[in-house]
Amino acid sequence: MPSKIIKNNFRVDRLPHIWCPGCGHGILMRAIAVAIEELNLDKDKICIVSGIGCSSRAAGYMDFNTLHTTHGRAIAFATGLKVANPDLKVIVISGDGDASAIGGNHLIHACRRNIDITTIIFNNNIYGMTGGQYSPTTPNKEKGTTAPYGNIDKAFDICQLASGAGATYVARSTVYHVNKMIEYVKKGINHKGFSLVEGVSVCPTYYGRKNKKGSAVDLIKEMKDKFIDISVKDKLNKDDIENKVFMGEFKDIQEPEYVEEYFKIIDMFKKEMSV
Repeated sequence: MPSKIIKNNFRVDRLPHIWCPGCGHGILMRAIAVAIEELNLDKDKICIVSGIGCSSRAAGYMDFNTLHTTHGRAIAFATGLKVANPDLKVIVISGDGDASAIGGNHLIHACRRNIDITTIIFNNNIYGMTGGQYSPTTPNKEKGTTAPYGNIDKAFDICQLASGAGATYVARSTVYHVNKMIEYVKKGINHKGFSLVEGVSVCPTYYGRKNKKGSAVDLIKEMKDKFIDISVKDKLNKDDIENKVFMGEFKDIQEPEYVEEYFKIIDMFKKEMSV
């Protein structure tokens, strides 16, 4: 990583990070830092909010205004921040369990409100910090410590969930396709409204080992063949997309933003009270 990006965006006294060898979260954290650096944003106008989980440790390493909150509540805290200070660029870093399990209700209502927050989900398909329990994104039949014979639940598609709930910018990339991840994070930050960028990560310690996926390198190489861009979907036949996962931009529209609409109500109230 270039020294400029480290110096400008990280609390170097807290490095090296504590993630397991081969974990993809460091790649995703770097992607956020590069996106912020390339956008040339004012550091004092950025706040990074995280919840609880492996991904949430990123807020402690990044040298911005940061808030490490309770499990599943990062988006709720971020909502308060954005309403209190609309000029802030509020970025939530959350995991698949933190965002779509205990925090699922906060996620769908932030999408519905279309509040101007960028949520970046580090999805490693497992609860990595607490012992490898299966999460809402663990694929069907895959194993976790709480599913030793295989997960019988149908996995959430976080991008479909966010899009259906009303998010106005939705995208997905992986730790293999890191340049695309940087691009989508930049677009998400610049987008007026609720944006969600899913970064598909790898957990060799729990998910990979439990499901005999091989090394961290094997897990990342698998992404090269498994993920295909949604933009070419209509050009492929059914056999070409079997067992594949789509990445890319799923939604990019403009709708009224929540905080702006909220302050319109406040202005209406003030005018009414002054009569």
